[in-house]
Amino acid sequence: MDPFAETINAAKKYVVSSTLEQVDWNAELVRTDLAEAVQQLKRESGKGLFVGGVKLPLALTELGLIDEYEFVVHPRLAGHGPTLFAGLSKHVDLKLVSRLELGSGAVAMRYEPRR
Repeated sequence: MDPFAETINAAKKYVVSSTLEQVDWNAELVRTDLAEAVQQLKRESGKGLFVGGVKLPLALTELGLIDEYEFVVHPRLAGHGPTLFAGLSKHVDLKLVSRLELGSGAVAMRYEPRR
C-alpha cells in the first residue's frame, strides 16, 4: 500500500456534522460546540490537527482557531468549484513561514496569522 494511504487510513479523523448519525473510516463524530470541541482537540493532540473541506476552514478562521495555514498551489487553472474562504467576515493578514517548490510544479506555502 502507498505510504500516504497507510498514513491517512491509520489517522484518527473527526467529522463535524449536525445531520450525520454515524461515521466510519477511523472517524469520530463531533456534534458539540465547534469552538469548544476544537480547543479540546488542540489540547489533546501532540501532532496538530489538519482541516480539509471548504466550510470547516471558514468556520474555524472566523473563530480564530487556525494557528497555521498551508496552501498548495497546483499548476492548473479551473473555472468552477467551491471557493475557499468565500464569505469570510473580515480579512486575515498572514505571514509566510515557509515555501517549497515541488517537482510537479506545485508550490506549498505555509503561513501563520499575524496577531
